[in-house]
Amino acid sequence: MTKFFFALFFSLLTASVAPVFAQHEYAPIEEKTVNYKDWTFKNLSDGTSVNLRQFAQGKKLVMVVYFASWCPNWRNEAPVAKALYDKYHKDGLEIIGVSEYASLADAKNFFGPEGPAYTVVSESEARDQREKTTHFNYRKAVGDGRNWGSPWNIFLEPAKLKAKGDVLAEKAYVVSGELIEADVDKFIRERLGLPAATAAVAMPNAGTPTPCEPAKPAKPATAFKKP
Repeated sequence: MTKFFFALFFSLLTASVAPVFAQHEYAPIEEKTVNYKDWTFKNLSDGTSVNLRQFAQGKKLVMVVYFASWCPNWRNEAPVAKALYDKYHKDGLEIIGVSEYASLADAKNFFGPEGPAYTVVSESEARDQREKTTHFNYRKAVGDGRNWGSPWNIFLEPAKLKAKGDVLAEKAYVVSGELIEADVDKFIRERLGLPAATAAVAMPNAGTPTPCEPAKPAKPATAFKKP
């Protein structure tokens, strides 16, 4: 009888805890006023300076993804980002990652000995720098109420970026959470001038991660929209 009550207690305990540690943080693509500024950060691989305005020249679409290497939600999105890069780089998609709140060594270790498939730079190296980053300010500007905000994605169309001045784009499409695979694939194809996909999008399944903050209800998969 004692074993029965212990098993019952354990099952109830795990049932109540599991949802907290099994939530994705999916978010739709939304156009937001962000006043996104040009920046120059250090390349994670070799320490050279990378300027975003120069980096974007000649590209059709640039996805800037801010991430913390220790965040399980980013670990869920990482293979999706790589799959999108592999699939659409030849058509004009560029991805650049911005590492946040983790040491350079930890960020490098995340990508393994071969390094990232796309360019990755670093803005901050410690969690106590959170409120000092541009990443934090942009998230607050678009109403992202998450604690750490990893991942946070912004899409830039280089042909529409301002050629001079600090601000690159006053408005842009952002994803304040994990990418919804079908939505972002459709969005990218439209922005690259590709025909609509005729089959379901195949993306890697990275499992169910632990959120970077207390669980929130997952947002439904919706098409990108204007506010």
